[in-house]
Amino acid sequence: MYTDKNLVCMDCSQEFVFTARDQEFYAERGFTEPKRCTPCRNARKAQREGGSAGGGFGGYTGGSSYSAGGYGAPRAPRGPRELHPATCSDCGKETMVPFLPTSGKPVYCDNCFSTRRPAR
Repeated sequence: MYTDKNLVCMDCSQEFVFTARDQEFYAERGFTEPKRCTPCRNARKAQREGGSAGGGFGGYTGGSSYSAGGYGAPRAPRGPRELHPATCSDCGKETMVPFLPTSGKPVYCDNCFSTRRPAR
C-alpha cells in the first residue's frame, strides 16, 4: 500500500503531495517520482508545446499529479493523418485506411467495418 508523500518541486521549491493513488499509477507504468509540482509541470509542458499552461481536467490543475499530461489533458495538434489505399476484404471496394495494410490481414471499408463492430 502507498501513503501520501510530500515532495519538493525542483522549479519553484514549493512542497506538493504525491498521493498514494498517483504513486500507484506511476508504479504501474514504471514512471519515476515527479520532480515538479502540477503547475510547474503544466507550465513546462506548455513551454515545450508552445501553448498555454492550462492542462488537466478541463483546466483543473490541482490535486492529481498526473492531471498535467494524462487523462483528458489537451494534446499538441497533430499533422494530417496519413492514409493508405486498400481493397476491402468483404465487398472489394477501394478504400483508404490510416495504417499500412499487411498482407494476410483483412482490411475493411467504413461500411463493412461498422457492420462487423459489436453493438454497445
